[in-house]
Formats: sequence, C-alpha cells, structure tokens
Amino acid sequence: MERVVITEGPEETVALGEELAAELRPGDVVALVGELGSGKTTLVQGIARGLFVTDIVSSASFVLARTYRGKLPLHHLDAYRIGSPEELFEVGLDRYLPPEEGITVVEWADRIYDLIPKEALWITIEFLDGDRRKITLRRRP
Repeated sequence: MERVVITEGPEETVALGEELAAELRPGDVVALVGELGSGKTTLVQGIARGLFVTDIVSSASFVLARTYRGKLPLHHLDAYRIGSPEELFEVGLDRYLPPEEGITVVEWADRIYDLIPKEALWITIEFLDGDRRKITLRRRP
C-alpha cells in the first residue's frame, strides 16, 4: 500500500494526521521521516488531535519521548538525538516499539530503522514549494 498526499499548508497536514488517527489501533507504530522543519511534528499534532489529546504537542527532540493521554495513549519519540540503536535501549525507549498500550509515533525513524517493527506505517514528508508538502504513506520501504 502506498498513498501520496500533497498538503498546501500546516492546516492540511494537521487534518491528515487527524484522519490517520481514526485508522490507528493500539500497538501501532508510525515512523516519520523528513528534513528538519518538514512538518513531522505538525503531523503528530494532527494525530494527537484525532486521538482527543488536549495537551499541547511539541517536538520531543530534547526529551526524546513524551506520552500524551487521549482516547489512546500517544507515545511521541524523537530519534534525532539518538546516536545509535543501542542508546535507545539504554534509555528504555525500546518498550514503545511496539507499545504495550496506545500508539507510538517516531520522528527521525530512519535513524533507528532496524528497531522499527516491520508492520509500522512509514510516512515520508518532503518539501515542495512554500508550505506545500508531499507526504508518502507506505508499509516498510
């Protein structure tokens, strides 16, 4: 399965995240890939909104992980600062791959590719022009 969506701005990226949230089930892992500033966290904000999370969702880069409560727990991991897959184990974040409860979304998932479950949904976000993004959704690339 591969699906390509062109979004015209952050609002449409959030709306896509909300749509995805309706399809996600407990134990799912969503792996996000894209350049800095491409909209990964914006998509996570949409997923959170779709899960009825009321907290403000921000980048997890400096804390590595945040868990938000909503219809399902949303575990938001950021592998940008992870130096090696072993480091993920050292800090205990491997327990979210897959999660025992809720959903895990991993930004910079390509940095820990081998730790992402084979059944994960991979989403690649690419810059087009201005605020437009090409978002490709697929199973294991």
